Amino acid sequence: MNKPVLEKEFEKLVKNKFNVYNSLFLNLPFQNISNTGMFIPLLHHVCKEGLESGSEPLDILESFFDEQAKITSEQDRIDFIFRVIQYIERQIVLYDSAEDAAFKHLLNFDDHLSLKDFIHFAENKKGRAGIAEKLATFSTRIVFTAHPTQFYPPSVLDIIGKLRTLITENNINEIDLTLQQLGLTSLINSKKPTPLDEAKNIIYFLRNVYYDAVGELYSYIKKNIPSRNFNNPDIIQLGFWPGGDRDGNPFVTSDTTMAVADELRMSLMKCYYNEIKDLQQKLTFREVEDIITDLRNQLYVTMFDPEKLIKVEQILEPLYAVRKSLVSKYNRLYLEELDNLIDKVKIFKTHFASLDIRQNHAVHQQTVEEVLKTEGLISQSLDELTRDELISILIHKDIDIHAEQFEDELLRDTIRTITQLKSIQMKNGEEGCNRYIISNSEDIFSVLFVFALFRWCGWDERETPFDIIPLFESMNGMENSKLLMQELFDIPEYRSHITQRKNRQTIMLGFSDGTKDGGYLQANWSIFTTKEELSAVCEQYGIKAIFFDGRGGPPARGGGKTHRFYAAQSQKIANHAIQLTIQGQTITSKYGTKAHFIHNCEQLLTAGLSNSLFDKENTLSEKSRQTIDALAQISFYKYNDLKNHPMFVPYLENMSTLKYYGKANIGSRPSKRGNKKKLELKDLRAIPFVGSWSQLRQNVPGYFGIGTAIQALIKDGKQDELVELFEEIPFFKALILNSMMSLSKCYFELTSYIAKNEEYKDFWNILFEEYKLSKEMVLLISNYSALMEEEHISRNSIEIRERIVLPLLVIQQYALQKIEHDSGNTENYHKMVKRSLYGNINAARNSA
Repeated sequence: MNKPVLEKEFEKLVKNKFNVYNSLFLNLPFQNISNTGMFIPLLHHVCKEGLESGSEPLDILESFFDEQAKITSEQDRIDFIFRVIQYIERQIVLYDSAEDAAFKHLLNFDDHLSLKDFIHFAENKKGRAGIAEKLATFSTRIVFTAHPTQFYPPSVLDIIGKLRTLITENNINEIDLTLQQLGLTSLINSKKPTPLDEAKNIIYFLRNVYYDAVGELYSYIKKNIPSRNFNNPDIIQLGFWPGGDRDGNPFVTSDTTMAVADELRMSLMKCYYNEIKDLQQKLTFREVEDIITDLRNQLYVTMFDPEKLIKVEQILEPLYAVRKSLVSKYNRLYLEELDNLIDKVKIFKTHFASLDIRQNHAVHQQTVEEVLKTEGLISQSLDELTRDELISILIHKDIDIHAEQFEDELLRDTIRTITQLKSIQMKNGEEGCNRYIISNSEDIFSVLFVFALFRWCGWDERETPFDIIPLFESMNGMENSKLLMQELFDIPEYRSHITQRKNRQTIMLGFSDGTKDGGYLQANWSIFTTKEELSAVCEQYGIKAIFFDGRGGPPARGGGKTHRFYAAQSQKIANHAIQLTIQGQTITSKYGTKAHFIHNCEQLLTAGLSNSLFDKENTLSEKSRQTIDALAQISFYKYNDLKNHPMFVPYLENMSTLKYYGKANIGSRPSKRGNKKKLELKDLRAIPFVGSWSQLRQNVPGYFGIGTAIQALIKDGKQDELVELFEEIPFFKALILNSMMSLSKCYFELTSYIAKNEEYKDFWNILFEEYKLSKEMVLLISNYSALMEEEHISRNSIEIRERIVLPLLVIQQYALQKIEHDSGNTENYHKMVKRSLYGNINAARNSA
């Protein structure tokens, strides 16, 4: 990579353009907020100087009002702050647009490996047959989730898309008008979205980005693959959680699930209809006109009525007939466009994206317990049965259950959901909904409860077209996973089910709760070694292991530079597919445009394929494993001590924005599980947990314990070994580089005032000392002079985003201090904290 050229291009296409359009934006006279924009550069300067001199956010803003803005009344100050928040929210949108507009051009100067280049290199290494064979069976599945950190309504997404185009064209007059439109358009929801609203927000991307992007990527793969008969439409799969993920979300019901399934199918039919309509204007030949018209009419009636259906064969057969005529009679005219449509139909069929169902193990346990009580098999509790008795009932007992038998609405809905999955498969095809995920899986009953409930709800055990997927997300769950899967595979009835599912077992691993439970290093190392163990177990039983990674946006939730981890998997980890969740701002930041989607999918494909096709193996020696294991254990002890500190939960409750996540109109799901008045860490959702640390600019889950662990091994004389690990072991380097991203987004100066707080000063100092130590240690073993030294664009992007959002961060802390001091106007300051969440979340692009 030519660093000077790349940075120069970034400065020209992103930084300079943003500065030009930002200066224009700050001078726009919006209703009730004239002149506010002129104060923002000054406010940034005051905030930066104040924090670096050790001043508190409260004092910084009070001084700004007294000396610079000359605003005296408290109400006028509050009004001014809300106007500033509005401006900064829109500055972030403007910067996102400038960065996205330059993305495709900047790729020309980066050192990434395109799929085309990869195929060429792989041909030289393994020959044509090797690469063609692997690509014919490999797949990637990108699963979009409903987690609440992507909340722009479609109107704003349209403005962002328009701005991207205009910035690329340097159309200053239209940019001026669009910025005015942006200034007057609300960026946030006036009320909490429903699960169906969340689904529709993601379906916006399916229709406007992914439908064409997937088609283009598949066409690109076909053109570059060394095989004329390449036919693997499953190489790019889309999954969908909104409306299917009911874990901890009481607002997702069986009715919601059906409505979302219908919306997915009908939205796809609109895409097909529009493409057929365009083709119809080109295929004006007598022999095909009637076929196209008839297909168009069939599709039209399915676009708005959920009861009007069409099977995939009814779409493909006329398209194949048209193709035959084009080849034999019409000089193959427009054949490429037709083939592209046929490929899309083979990829998306009638479902668009596969709707996953997820529910917590505890709900299934409660449901099974009630069923067995109703059947007279127990009087009160499952504990009345021995382990073998319960297994026998779950495997062999024939029970016929209906939702109306039970009073508890959650149980009724659980049964209704499993029962109606047949209807969804009938409407959308089997691939439209064929995976049931059990969160909080820690023992064999996590899977067997669901296995039994399917049978009791009327599914034929000899042919249940559903993958039952355990989700291991705690340290305990991962430790038990090997034995759990062995016990399952030893049950003939379950092994028979796996045979029906093409001898594949999908297993999900949760990075978010794993990190919350065990800390960054321990969680990632545990997931790595768990995958190795589960791969061996599955191979022993002649089963293909498919790993599905529950990843969030930031490194603390398995995010960051995700493709690094897949390129760094050891040869002991099954490598048949890459499956991962994409959520929050990652949907827009990494997959929000066709260029982003295609590039990031390419990176996933090349990362996954490289493990199978290149001679260089990601082999970890026993010595390296022992070193990483020692680091993981030491970091876990450090993190666990912090987690058990008496101030850990109170600090988050009282000094962070934790409680405001549940109050903001961001997502439909509650911020914690259950209804306990007292907050317990185990009930806390990963997004508000990680997000609150991000809002504080402390990012504890993304690095805490790394510094202590590295220092301990250096004191033991292993510095050279750690340097070699960083240089030679891709997995370890990926871990350290991702932690650098978390450290880069820390800014303890923002909260240094807490060091004077009698109640929390000691706890804050623990965090600060580990931050400083971690930064020092990762720089030492990497031989870098600065964090993210090799990632020039990402580092520059973070710096600009943090500069934009600094006044917003100070405003947030100012409001929290006002609330703490009980300064009056409490309602306004609560609102201020809540409102500041949005801009901070969007600026980070992967905060939660």
